Amino acid sequence: EWEPVAPSSYPVLHAVGYAPISLQNSEHETQRILMAIKASKLAAYAELAEQVYGQHIDSTATVSDLVLGNERLAASVAGVIRGAKVINAYAVDDVYVTELQLDFREVYRVTMSMAPTRHLESQKTVHF
Repeated sequence: EWEPVAPSSYPVLHAVGYAPISLQNSEHETQRILMAIKASKLAAYAELAEQVYGQHIDSTATVSDLVLGNERLAASVAGVIRGAKVINAYAVDDVYVTELQLDFREVYRVTMSMAPTRHLESQKTVHF
């Protein structure tokens, strides 16, 4: 059986997500607030994913007669964030704010709890 070696230090990342309350698509104020809470949390998770995994940038541009024409730029991020905690959530005027923290000590603990125990088979000597 082998065991993973724990890192000597663990970084702690922070991310903040924002969402406008009044622009949420509902006629009811309470529902707009709940939607903004969810949207700001998702925005904070996306920011954490950017910090952990980076962003994929896709850019295209057209040039005709040495003159820049249409230009398109898109960014995306993909990844799984486990172990993040909401450390604060609040409204400021018409914006809902969610603050997340990702402590890699917790990520390590979660990852190790999900990892199967691995055993190495003993080496057998074969004689001919």
